[in-house]
Amino acid sequence: MSNNIVAVYGMLFLSLLPFSLSAQDEKLELSLEQSMDLLHKENKSLKIAGKEVDIARNEHQKLNSFWYPSVNAGGAYVHMSNPMEVKQPLDQFTGPAKDFVHSILPNDELISSILDKIGTNTLTFPLVSQNLTTIDASVTWPVFTGGKRIYASKIGKAMVALAEVNRSQEDATQQTLLITTYFGLRLGQRVVDVKEETFLSLKTHYEQALKLEQNGMINRAERLFAQVSMDEAKRELESARKDLGVAQQALKALLSMESEKNIYTTTPLFINEILPPLQDFKDRIPSGNYLVNQLKLQEKMAHDELQIGRSAYVPNIALFGKQTLYSHGVDKYLMPRTMVGVGFTWNIFDGLNREKRIRQAKLTGQSLTLGKEKAVTDLEVGVDKFYSQIQNALDNVKALNTTMEMSEELVRIRKKSFQEGMATSTDVVDAEVMLSKVRVAFLMAYYQYDVALINLLAVCGTPESFQQYRLDGKTEHFIFQNE
Repeated sequence: MSNNIVAVYGMLFLSLLPFSLSAQDEKLELSLEQSMDLLHKENKSLKIAGKEVDIARNEHQKLNSFWYPSVNAGGAYVHMSNPMEVKQPLDQFTGPAKDFVHSILPNDELISSILDKIGTNTLTFPLVSQNLTTIDASVTWPVFTGGKRIYASKIGKAMVALAEVNRSQEDATQQTLLITTYFGLRLGQRVVDVKEETFLSLKTHYEQALKLEQNGMINRAERLFAQVSMDEAKRELESARKDLGVAQQALKALLSMESEKNIYTTTPLFINEILPPLQDFKDRIPSGNYLVNQLKLQEKMAHDELQIGRSAYVPNIALFGKQTLYSHGVDKYLMPRTMVGVGFTWNIFDGLNREKRIRQAKLTGQSLTLGKEKAVTDLEVGVDKFYSQIQNALDNVKALNTTMEMSEELVRIRKKSFQEGMATSTDVVDAEVMLSKVRVAFLMAYYQYDVALINLLAVCGTPESFQQYRLDGKTEHFIFQNE
Protein backbone atom coordinates (compact mmCIF):
# COMPACT_ATOMS: atom_id res chain seq x y z
CA MET A 1 0.00 0.00 0.00
CA SER A 2 1.04 3.59 -0.58
CA ASN A 3 0.91 4.41 3.13
CA ASN A 4 3.10 7.49 2.71
CA ILE A 5 0.61 9.09 0.33
CA VAL A 6 -2.27 8.26 2.66
CA ALA A 7 -0.36 9.77 5.59
CA VAL A 8 0.22 13.00 3.65
CA TYR A 9 -3.50 13.34 2.95
CA GLY A 10 -4.30 12.58 6.57
CA MET A 11 -1.87 15.21 7.87
CA LEU A 12 -3.27 17.72 5.37
CA PHE A 13 -6.80 17.40 6.63
CA LEU A 14 -5.89 17.14 10.29
CA SER A 15 -4.00 20.42 10.03
CA LEU A 16 -6.59 22.35 8.05
CA LEU A 17 -9.46 22.23 10.60
CA PRO A 18 -12.09 22.68 7.86
CA PHE A 19 -15.43 24.39 8.16
CA SER A 20 -18.87 24.68 6.57
CA LEU A 21 -19.98 26.53 3.49
CA SER A 22 -21.82 29.82 3.76
CA ALA A 23 -25.55 29.72 3.19
CA GLN A 24 -25.43 31.63 -0.08
CA ASP A 25 -22.82 29.31 -1.72
CA GLU A 26 -23.99 26.76 -4.24
CA LYS A 27 -23.61 23.25 -2.89
CA LEU A 28 -23.12 19.96 -4.67
CA GLU A 29 -24.27 17.25 -2.29
CA LEU A 30 -22.16 14.13 -2.61
CA SER A 31 -22.41 10.88 -0.67
CA LEU A 32 -19.55 8.47 -0.15
CA GLU A 33 -21.19 5.97 -2.53
CA GLN A 34 -21.48 8.62 -5.26
CA SER A 35 -17.87 9.62 -4.69
CA MET A 36 -16.79 6.00 -5.04
CA ASP A 37 -18.66 5.69 -8.35
CA LEU A 38 -16.98 8.84 -9.66
CA LEU A 39 -13.61 7.52 -8.53
CA HIS A 40 -13.99 4.29 -10.50
CA LYS A 41 -15.21 6.16 -13.59
CA GLU A 42 -12.86 9.14 -13.72
CA ASN A 43 -9.71 8.43 -11.69
CA LYS A 44 -6.70 8.39 -14.02
CA SER A 45 -4.60 6.11 -11.84
CA LEU A 46 -7.26 3.40 -12.07
CA LYS A 47 -7.47 3.86 -15.85
CA ILE A 48 -3.70 3.42 -16.13
CA ALA A 49 -3.89 0.25 -14.02
CA GLY A 50 -6.63 -1.05 -16.33
CA LYS A 51 -4.44 -0.43 -19.38
CA GLU A 52 -1.62 -2.38 -17.73
CA VAL A 53 -3.97 -5.38 -17.46
CA ASP A 54 -4.75 -5.10 -21.18
CA ILE A 55 -1.02 -4.94 -21.94
CA ALA A 56 -0.39 -8.09 -19.87
CA ARG A 57 -3.19 -9.94 -21.67
CA ASN A 58 -1.74 -8.97 -25.01
CA GLU A 59 1.69 -10.20 -23.88
CA HIS A 60 0.10 -13.50 -22.86
CA GLN A 61 -1.40 -13.86 -26.34
CA LYS A 62 2.02 -13.17 -27.86
CA LEU A 63 3.54 -15.99 -25.82
CA ASN A 64 0.75 -18.35 -26.89
CA SER A 65 1.62 -17.70 -30.55
CA PHE A 66 4.58 -20.11 -30.23
CA TRP A 67 2.07 -23.00 -30.27
CA TYR A 68 1.09 -22.24 -33.85
CA PRO A 69 3.04 -22.79 -37.08
CA SER A 70 4.76 -19.89 -38.73
CA VAL A 71 4.09 -19.30 -42.43
CA ASN A 72 6.47 -17.13 -44.44
CA ALA A 73 6.65 -16.03 -48.05
CA GLY A 74 9.76 -14.83 -49.78
CA GLY A 75 10.90 -13.98 -53.25
CA ALA A 76 13.97 -12.81 -55.13
CA TYR A 77 15.16 -11.65 -58.52
CA VAL A 78 18.82 -12.46 -59.23
CA HIS A 79 21.09 -11.38 -62.06
CA MET A 80 24.39 -13.30 -62.29
CA SER A 81 27.48 -12.26 -64.17
CA ASN A 82 27.28 -15.41 -66.21
CA PRO A 83 24.85 -18.35 -66.41
CA MET A 84 25.43 -21.56 -64.46
CA GLU A 85 26.32 -24.43 -66.87
CA VAL A 86 28.26 -27.72 -67.10
CA LYS A 87 31.12 -27.98 -69.69
CA GLN A 88 32.51 -31.33 -70.76
CA PRO A 89 35.54 -31.65 -73.19
CA LEU A 90 34.90 -34.27 -75.96
CA ASP A 91 38.49 -35.58 -76.22
CA GLN A 92 37.84 -38.04 -73.42
CA PHE A 93 35.27 -39.66 -75.69
CA THR A 94 37.16 -39.37 -79.04
CA GLY A 95 40.38 -40.86 -77.63
CA PRO A 96 38.86 -44.29 -76.88
CA ALA A 97 37.03 -44.15 -80.22
CA LYS A 98 40.32 -43.70 -82.12
CA ASP A 99 41.85 -46.65 -80.33
CA PHE A 100 38.91 -48.77 -81.32
CA VAL A 101 39.14 -47.70 -84.95
CA HIS A 102 42.90 -48.44 -85.08
CA SER A 103 42.27 -51.88 -83.67
CA ILE A 104 40.10 -52.60 -86.68
CA LEU A 105 41.80 -50.46 -89.34
CA PRO A 106 45.42 -50.03 -88.33
CA ASN A 107 46.26 -47.71 -91.25
CA ASP A 108 43.17 -45.53 -91.04
CA GLU A 109 43.79 -41.80 -91.17
CA LEU A 110 40.50 -40.34 -92.31
CA ILE A 111 38.40 -41.40 -89.32
CA SER A 112 41.15 -40.52 -86.89
CA SER A 113 41.45 -37.00 -88.30
CA ILE A 114 37.71 -36.53 -87.99
CA LEU A 115 37.77 -37.71 -84.33
CA ASP A 116 40.70 -35.39 -83.58
CA LYS A 117 38.72 -32.42 -84.84
CA ILE A 118 35.71 -33.43 -82.77
CA GLY A 119 37.87 -33.88 -79.64
CA THR A 120 39.03 -30.27 -79.74
CA ASN A 121 35.46 -29.11 -78.96
CA THR A 122 33.69 -28.84 -75.56
CA LEU A 123 30.11 -29.93 -74.89
CA THR A 124 28.13 -27.31 -72.81
CA PHE A 125 24.94 -28.08 -70.76
CA PRO A 126 23.07 -24.95 -69.33
CA LEU A 127 21.70 -25.38 -65.74
CA VAL A 128 20.54 -21.99 -64.43
CA SER A 129 19.82 -18.93 -66.48
CA GLN A 130 21.81 -15.76 -65.98
CA ASN A 131 18.57 -14.10 -64.75
CA LEU A 132 16.29 -16.00 -62.40
CA THR A 133 13.18 -15.24 -60.31
CA THR A 134 11.59 -17.28 -57.54
CA ILE A 135 8.72 -16.87 -55.03
CA ASP A 136 8.44 -19.42 -52.22
CA ALA A 137 6.16 -20.15 -49.23
CA SER A 138 7.55 -21.95 -46.20
CA VAL A 139 5.96 -23.40 -43.06
CA THR A 140 7.70 -24.23 -39.78
CA TRP A 141 5.85 -25.89 -36.89
CA PRO A 142 7.70 -26.72 -33.67
CA VAL A 143 6.42 -30.00 -32.24
CA PHE A 144 8.77 -30.31 -29.26
CA THR A 145 10.64 -27.59 -27.40
CA GLY A 146 11.44 -29.30 -24.13
CA GLY A 147 8.58 -27.54 -22.31
CA LYS A 148 9.53 -23.98 -23.23
CA ARG A 149 6.13 -23.18 -24.68
CA ILE A 150 4.28 -24.67 -21.71
CA TYR A 151 6.19 -22.64 -19.14
CA ALA A 152 6.11 -19.52 -21.29
CA SER A 153 2.31 -19.80 -21.38
CA LYS A 154 2.26 -20.16 -17.58
CA ILE A 155 4.41 -17.05 -17.27
CA GLY A 156 1.94 -15.20 -19.51
CA LYS A 157 -0.96 -16.19 -17.26
CA ALA A 158 1.00 -15.10 -14.19
CA MET A 159 1.71 -11.74 -15.86
CA VAL A 160 -2.03 -11.18 -16.34
CA ALA A 161 -2.75 -12.20 -12.74
CA LEU A 162 0.02 -9.89 -11.52
CA ALA A 163 -1.40 -6.95 -13.48
CA GLU A 164 -4.85 -7.66 -12.03
CA VAL A 165 -3.43 -7.71 -8.50
CA ASN A 166 -1.66 -4.42 -9.23
CA ARG A 167 -4.97 -2.97 -10.40
CA SER A 168 -6.69 -4.19 -7.23
CA GLN A 169 -3.91 -2.66 -5.15
CA GLU A 170 -4.26 0.65 -6.97
CA ASP A 171 -8.00 0.49 -6.47
CA ALA A 172 -7.50 -0.08 -2.72
CA THR A 173 -5.00 2.79 -2.60
CA GLN A 174 -7.41 5.15 -4.34
CA GLN A 175 -10.27 4.04 -2.10
CA THR A 176 -8.11 4.76 0.93
CA LEU A 177 -7.24 8.18 -0.44
CA LEU A 178 -10.88 8.88 -1.23
CA ILE A 179 -12.11 7.94 2.23
CA THR A 180 -9.29 9.91 3.85
CA THR A 181 -10.09 12.91 1.65
CA TYR A 182 -13.87 12.63 1.79
CA PHE A 183 -14.05 12.21 5.55
CA GLY A 184 -11.36 14.86 5.93
CA LEU A 185 -13.73 17.26 4.18
CA ARG A 186 -16.60 15.96 6.28
CA LEU A 187 -14.54 16.52 9.43
CA GLY A 188 -13.79 20.05 8.32
CA GLN A 189 -17.41 20.86 7.60
CA ARG A 190 -18.52 19.52 10.97
CA VAL A 191 -15.74 21.33 12.79
CA VAL A 192 -16.96 24.54 11.14
CA ASP A 193 -20.45 23.76 12.39
CA VAL A 194 -18.98 23.58 15.89
CA LYS A 195 -17.00 26.78 15.50
CA GLU A 196 -19.92 28.60 13.93
CA GLU A 197 -22.15 27.54 16.79
CA THR A 198 -19.48 28.70 19.26
CA PHE A 199 -19.17 32.04 17.45
CA LEU A 200 -22.93 32.63 17.50
CA SER A 201 -23.09 31.69 21.17
CA LEU A 202 -20.24 34.09 22.03
CA LYS A 203 -21.88 36.77 19.91
CA THR A 204 -25.09 36.39 21.90
CA HIS A 205 -23.04 36.46 25.09
CA TYR A 206 -21.34 39.68 23.95
CA GLU A 207 -24.70 41.32 23.24
CA GLN A 208 -25.87 40.33 26.71
CA ALA A 209 -22.66 41.64 28.23
CA LEU A 210 -23.11 44.92 26.37
CA LYS A 211 -26.61 45.38 27.82
CA LEU A 212 -25.44 44.43 31.31
CA GLU A 213 -22.63 46.98 31.06
CA GLN A 214 -25.09 49.66 30.00
CA ASN A 215 -27.21 48.80 33.05
CA GLY A 216 -24.17 48.91 35.28
CA MET A 217 -24.35 45.23 36.22
CA ILE A 218 -20.83 44.36 34.92
CA ASN A 219 -17.75 46.42 34.39
CA ARG A 220 -16.12 47.41 31.10
CA ALA A 221 -13.35 44.80 31.43
CA GLU A 222 -15.82 41.92 31.37
CA ARG A 223 -17.57 43.37 28.33
CA LEU A 224 -14.21 43.78 26.56
CA PHE A 225 -13.27 40.18 27.38
CA ALA A 226 -16.54 39.00 25.82
CA GLN A 227 -15.86 41.11 22.75
CA VAL A 228 -12.29 39.83 22.34
CA SER A 229 -13.50 36.25 22.70
CA MET A 230 -16.17 36.82 20.06
CA ASP A 231 -13.65 38.39 17.66
CA GLU A 232 -11.25 35.47 18.17
CA ALA A 233 -14.02 32.98 17.43
CA LYS A 234 -14.89 34.92 14.28
CA ARG A 235 -11.25 34.94 13.19
CA GLU A 236 -10.99 31.17 13.61
CA LEU A 237 -14.17 30.70 11.60
CA GLU A 238 -12.97 32.92 8.75
CA SER A 239 -9.58 31.20 8.71
CA ALA A 240 -11.29 27.83 8.49
CA ARG A 241 -13.43 28.98 5.57
CA LYS A 242 -10.33 30.01 3.64
CA ASP A 243 -8.75 26.60 4.25
CA LEU A 244 -11.91 24.87 3.07
CA GLY A 245 -11.06 25.67 -0.53
CA VAL A 246 -7.95 23.52 -0.29
CA ALA A 247 -9.97 20.58 1.03
CA GLN A 248 -12.55 21.06 -1.71
CA GLN A 249 -9.92 21.10 -4.46
CA ALA A 250 -8.20 17.99 -3.07
CA LEU A 251 -11.41 15.97 -3.34
CA LYS A 252 -12.24 17.40 -6.77
CA ALA A 253 -8.76 16.54 -8.06
CA LEU A 254 -9.05 12.98 -6.79
CA LEU A 255 -12.44 12.59 -8.49
CA SER A 256 -11.38 14.52 -11.62
CA MET A 257 -14.26 16.96 -11.14
CA GLU A 258 -14.34 20.33 -12.88
CA SER A 259 -17.51 21.70 -11.24
CA GLU A 260 -17.27 25.16 -9.71
CA LYS A 261 -19.80 24.23 -7.03
CA ASN A 262 -18.66 23.52 -3.51
CA ILE A 263 -18.99 19.90 -2.46
CA TYR A 264 -21.10 19.19 0.60
CA THR A 265 -20.57 15.72 2.05
CA THR A 266 -23.74 13.89 3.12
CA THR A 267 -22.18 10.70 4.53
CA PRO A 268 -21.39 11.21 8.22
CA LEU A 269 -18.35 10.10 10.17
CA PHE A 270 -18.94 6.90 12.11
CA ILE A 271 -17.53 4.41 14.55
CA ASN A 272 -18.27 0.71 14.90
CA GLU A 273 -17.38 -0.85 18.21
CA ILE A 274 -17.83 -4.41 16.90
CA LEU A 275 -14.52 -5.50 15.39
CA PRO A 276 -13.00 -8.94 14.88
CA PRO A 277 -10.01 -9.82 17.06
CA LEU A 278 -6.59 -8.57 15.99
CA GLN A 279 -5.44 -12.06 15.03
CA ASP A 280 -8.25 -12.39 12.50
CA PHE A 281 -6.85 -9.44 10.56
CA LYS A 282 -3.34 -10.86 10.71
CA ASP A 283 -4.58 -14.19 9.38
CA ARG A 284 -5.90 -12.44 6.27
CA ILE A 285 -2.49 -11.09 5.24
CA PRO A 286 -0.94 -14.20 3.62
CA SER A 287 -3.90 -14.67 1.27
CA GLY A 288 -5.39 -11.17 0.99
CA ASN A 289 -2.58 -8.63 0.97
CA TYR A 290 -1.74 -7.31 -2.49
CA LEU A 291 2.02 -7.15 -1.97
CA VAL A 292 2.17 -10.74 -0.70
CA ASN A 293 0.10 -11.94 -3.67
CA GLN A 294 2.41 -10.07 -6.05
CA LEU A 295 5.45 -11.76 -4.53
CA LYS A 296 3.73 -15.15 -4.81
CA LEU A 297 3.09 -14.63 -8.51
CA GLN A 298 6.64 -13.39 -9.10
CA GLU A 299 7.93 -16.44 -7.24
CA LYS A 300 5.88 -18.69 -9.53
CA MET A 301 7.22 -16.86 -12.60
CA ALA A 302 10.78 -17.38 -11.34
CA HIS A 303 10.07 -21.12 -11.02
CA ASP A 304 8.79 -21.23 -14.60
CA GLU A 305 11.88 -19.33 -15.76
CA LEU A 306 13.97 -22.03 -14.06
CA GLN A 307 12.12 -24.75 -15.97
CA ILE A 308 12.65 -22.89 -19.25
CA GLY A 309 16.36 -22.70 -18.47
CA ARG A 310 16.51 -26.45 -17.88
CA SER A 311 14.63 -27.15 -21.11
CA ALA A 312 17.57 -25.67 -23.04
CA TYR A 313 19.45 -28.97 -22.52
CA VAL A 314 17.09 -30.89 -24.83
CA PRO A 315 16.77 -30.52 -28.63
CA ASN A 316 14.04 -28.62 -30.42
CA ILE A 317 12.14 -30.61 -33.06
CA ALA A 318 10.08 -29.00 -35.80
CA LEU A 319 8.21 -29.92 -38.98
CA PHE A 320 8.93 -27.82 -42.03
CA GLY A 321 7.74 -27.50 -45.59
CA LYS A 322 8.44 -25.38 -48.65
CA GLN A 323 6.41 -24.71 -51.78
CA THR A 324 7.72 -22.77 -54.77
CA LEU A 325 4.86 -20.64 -56.01
CA TYR A 326 6.65 -19.15 -59.03
CA SER A 327 10.01 -19.84 -60.60
CA HIS A 328 11.78 -18.58 -63.72
CA GLY A 329 15.27 -19.60 -64.74
CA VAL A 330 15.48 -22.71 -62.52
CA ASP A 331 14.30 -26.03 -63.92
CA LYS A 332 12.28 -28.50 -61.83
CA TYR A 333 14.82 -31.27 -62.24
CA LEU A 334 17.42 -29.06 -60.52
CA MET A 335 15.20 -27.68 -57.70
CA PRO A 336 11.96 -29.49 -56.64
CA ARG A 337 8.92 -27.26 -56.23
CA THR A 338 7.72 -28.96 -53.00
CA MET A 339 9.69 -30.13 -49.97
CA VAL A 340 8.57 -31.40 -46.52
CA GLY A 341 10.58 -32.77 -43.64
CA VAL A 342 11.39 -32.82 -39.95
CA GLY A 343 14.49 -31.43 -38.32
CA PHE A 344 16.00 -30.67 -34.96
CA THR A 345 18.45 -28.28 -33.40
CA TRP A 346 20.45 -29.15 -30.31
CA ASN A 347 22.63 -26.64 -28.57
CA ILE A 348 25.56 -28.70 -27.30
CA PHE A 349 27.56 -25.86 -25.76
CA ASP A 350 26.63 -22.19 -25.39
CA GLY A 351 29.41 -20.85 -23.22
CA LEU A 352 27.66 -21.84 -19.96
CA ASN A 353 24.80 -19.45 -20.69
CA ARG A 354 22.22 -22.08 -19.69
CA GLU A 355 23.92 -22.73 -16.38
CA LYS A 356 24.03 -19.02 -15.58
CA ARG A 357 20.38 -18.59 -16.49
CA ILE A 358 19.36 -21.50 -14.25
CA ARG A 359 21.39 -20.11 -11.35
CA GLN A 360 19.86 -16.66 -11.88
CA ALA A 361 16.34 -18.11 -11.75
CA LYS A 362 17.15 -20.01 -8.54
CA LEU A 363 18.56 -16.91 -6.85
CA THR A 364 15.56 -14.85 -7.93
CA GLY A 365 13.17 -17.41 -6.48
CA GLN A 366 15.06 -17.54 -3.19
CA SER A 367 15.08 -13.75 -2.96
CA LEU A 368 11.33 -13.57 -3.59
CA THR A 369 10.65 -16.21 -0.93
CA LEU A 370 12.60 -14.21 1.65
CA GLY A 371 10.90 -11.01 0.50
CA LYS A 372 7.47 -12.60 0.93
CA GLU A 373 8.28 -13.72 4.47
CA LYS A 374 9.61 -10.26 5.35
CA ALA A 375 6.55 -8.58 3.83
CA VAL A 376 4.21 -10.68 5.97
CA THR A 377 6.16 -9.72 9.10
CA ASP A 378 6.19 -6.02 8.21
CA LEU A 379 2.50 -6.02 7.34
CA GLU A 380 1.64 -7.61 10.67
CA VAL A 381 3.34 -4.64 12.33
CA GLY A 382 1.19 -2.34 10.17
CA VAL A 383 -1.94 -4.23 11.25
CA ASP A 384 -0.90 -3.80 14.89
CA LYS A 385 -0.46 -0.08 14.30
CA PHE A 386 -3.82 0.52 12.62
CA TYR A 387 -5.69 -1.73 15.05
CA SER A 388 -4.14 0.20 17.94
CA GLN A 389 -5.23 3.49 16.35
CA ILE A 390 -8.77 2.16 16.10
CA GLN A 391 -8.77 1.11 19.76
CA ASN A 392 -7.38 4.49 20.80
CA ALA A 393 -10.12 6.25 18.85
CA LEU A 394 -12.78 4.10 20.51
CA ASP A 395 -11.30 4.80 23.94
CA ASN A 396 -11.28 8.54 23.19
CA VAL A 397 -14.92 8.44 22.12
CA LYS A 398 -15.93 6.64 25.32
CA ALA A 399 -13.98 9.10 27.49
CA LEU A 400 -15.29 12.15 25.62
CA ASN A 401 -18.93 11.06 25.89
CA THR A 402 -19.04 11.93 29.58
CA THR A 403 -16.82 14.99 29.13
CA MET A 404 -19.11 16.42 26.45
CA GLU A 405 -22.22 15.93 28.58
CA MET A 406 -20.58 17.72 31.50
CA SER A 407 -19.30 20.51 29.24
CA GLU A 408 -22.75 21.12 27.81
CA GLU A 409 -24.22 21.23 31.29
CA LEU A 410 -21.46 23.59 32.43
CA VAL A 411 -22.22 26.00 29.56
CA ARG A 412 -25.91 25.96 30.40
CA ILE A 413 -25.27 26.66 34.11
CA ARG A 414 -22.77 29.45 33.51
CA LYS A 415 -24.95 31.20 30.95
CA LYS A 416 -27.83 31.18 33.39
CA SER A 417 -25.57 32.31 36.24
CA PHE A 418 -24.18 35.15 34.11
CA GLN A 419 -27.66 36.40 33.31
CA GLU A 420 -28.39 36.41 37.05
CA GLY A 421 -25.11 38.12 37.87
CA MET A 422 -23.68 35.04 39.61
CA ALA A 423 -20.90 34.32 37.04
CA THR A 424 -18.42 36.42 35.16
CA SER A 425 -17.97 36.77 31.43
CA THR A 426 -14.73 34.83 31.73
CA ASP A 427 -16.62 31.89 33.18
CA VAL A 428 -19.03 31.77 30.26
CA VAL A 429 -16.31 32.12 27.61
CA ASP A 430 -14.17 29.42 29.23
CA ALA A 431 -17.13 27.05 29.26
CA GLU A 432 -17.96 27.74 25.59
CA VAL A 433 -14.35 27.28 24.48
CA MET A 434 -14.06 24.05 26.45
CA LEU A 435 -17.25 22.67 24.88
CA SER A 436 -15.96 23.60 21.43
CA LYS A 437 -12.66 21.80 22.02
CA VAL A 438 -14.43 18.70 23.33
CA ARG A 439 -16.70 18.55 20.28
CA VAL A 440 -13.74 18.98 17.91
CA ALA A 441 -11.83 16.25 19.76
CA PHE A 442 -14.90 14.03 19.51
CA LEU A 443 -15.11 14.54 15.74
CA MET A 444 -11.37 14.01 15.42
CA ALA A 445 -11.67 10.65 17.18
CA TYR A 446 -14.36 9.60 14.69
CA TYR A 447 -12.16 10.68 11.79
CA GLN A 448 -9.12 8.85 13.16
CA TYR A 449 -11.22 5.72 13.54
CA ASP A 450 -12.45 5.85 9.92
CA VAL A 451 -9.00 6.49 8.46
CA ALA A 452 -7.38 3.75 10.55
CA LEU A 453 -10.16 1.31 9.61
CA ILE A 454 -9.81 1.77 5.84
CA ASN A 455 -6.02 1.46 6.11
CA LEU A 456 -6.41 -1.74 8.14
CA LEU A 457 -8.88 -3.23 5.65
CA ALA A 458 -6.69 -2.22 2.69
CA VAL A 459 -3.67 -3.97 4.22
CA CYS A 460 -5.78 -7.11 4.59
CA GLY A 461 -7.00 -6.83 0.99
CA THR A 462 -10.67 -6.22 1.85
CA PRO A 463 -11.32 -2.45 1.46
CA GLU A 464 -14.80 -3.17 0.10
CA SER A 465 -15.93 -4.33 3.59
CA PHE A 466 -15.55 -0.73 4.83
CA GLN A 467 -19.07 -0.02 3.59
CA GLN A 468 -20.60 -2.70 5.82
CA TYR A 469 -18.75 -1.42 8.87
CA ARG A 470 -20.11 2.04 8.10
CA LEU A 471 -23.71 0.88 7.72
CA ASP A 472 -23.54 -0.99 11.03
CA GLY A 473 -21.80 1.87 12.86
CA LYS A 474 -22.86 4.92 14.86
CA THR A 475 -22.66 8.33 13.19
CA GLU A 476 -21.58 11.69 14.55
CA HIS A 477 -25.01 13.37 14.14
CA PHE A 478 -25.93 13.23 17.82
CA ILE A 479 -23.08 15.64 18.64
CA PHE A 480 -25.20 18.54 17.41
CA GLN A 481 -28.33 19.48 19.25
CA ASN A 482 -30.23 20.44 16.12
CA GLU A 483 -29.92 16.97 14.57
